[in-house]
Amino acid sequence: MAAPLNPQPDRSTDGVTPGGAARSPAQLVAGVIGVVFLIVGIGGFIPGLTTDYDQLSFAGRHSMAMLLGLFMVSILHNIVHLLFGIAGLALARSPRSARAFLVGGGVIYLVLWIYGLVIDHDSAANFVPVNTADNWLHLGLAVAMIALGLLTGARGRVPGEVAPDSR
Repeated sequence: MAAPLNPQPDRSTDGVTPGGAARSPAQLVAGVIGVVFLIVGIGGFIPGLTTDYDQLSFAGRHSMAMLLGLFMVSILHNIVHLLFGIAGLALARSPRSARAFLVGGGVIYLVLWIYGLVIDHDSAANFVPVNTADNWLHLGLAVAMIALGLLTGARGRVPGEVAPDSR
């Protein structure tokens, strides 16, 4: 028998959404957040978007470069944003990994927020570097990412039902 002209993709192989198939809310959100992190990471290397660009250092509190004139950045800080963006896009391939990125990334940002609160911003411990604006942003990201991960994961499920993508 001849193969059909328009075969439907096999969705049962590994939980990865095939090209062209509808994405879950978690996948869409993780993908958007991944793109935003990539933009922020790239923006940290663009003079004009980053004020005092000539003071951008690899790491540490001595990097006085400020993304949008508000958030402290360094080369390391920008690389972390780029890697986080790549992770978001890679993990947006399946609903389960997208939710893991959202919740796990939110937990990471919650830890970063606490770290930013407890360290002395003028000490060597501020190697990322962070400032008060970064701390508030990290708290907002933590709350938003965890909430989005939990809300997009619970959407459309019947209590007690096992999600089809929860392999």
